[in-house]
Amino acid sequence: SDPVAIKSMIDYALTTYKGDPARVFATGASSGAMMTNVMLGLYPDVFAGGVAFMGVPFGCFATGSASSTWNSQCYGGQTTKTAQQWGDLVRQAYPGYTGKYPRMQAWHGSTDSTLSYNNFAEEIEQWTNLHGISQTPALTDSPVSGWTRTRYGSTGVNAPVEGISV
Repeated sequence: SDPVAIKSMIDYALTTYKGDPARVFATGASSGAMMTNVMLGLYPDVFAGGVAFMGVPFGCFATGSASSTWNSQCYGGQTTKTAQQWGDLVRQAYPGYTGKYPRMQAWHGSTDSTLSYNNFAEEIEQWTNLHGISQTPALTDSPVSGWTRTRYGSTGVNAPVEGISV
């Protein structure tokens, strides 16, 4: 129900305040990053892009249980899938969608003690698959000491998928 409520708020804001539907973005850290992945996955026709700070891929944290909602395997980085499997989770959430998927930028700390750093690579796999682009970076650089930036599908600032490891 949370994604439906958020989507309803977006619709209200766009209508009430005459917002530009081409400029709707989602961002969040930790649980908010998880929700960013969920919102972009469920509503790819609503969002232009998203930025997830220390999240997990769409569909990773779901347990299927109303009483047992904490997924230790996911947060611990033990849930791994192929890029195709991750992408299929998103495609199954919106059957029949044939449009473009939102741009995604994922950030993760390599020493994160709460959400495993392994989730960073899984997010990249998911979003590169959704965009139909290579998982091999088109650009790898270090914009700040200790950071590694990877861009997928393009070397420019509008790359469809970008990862920043800190």
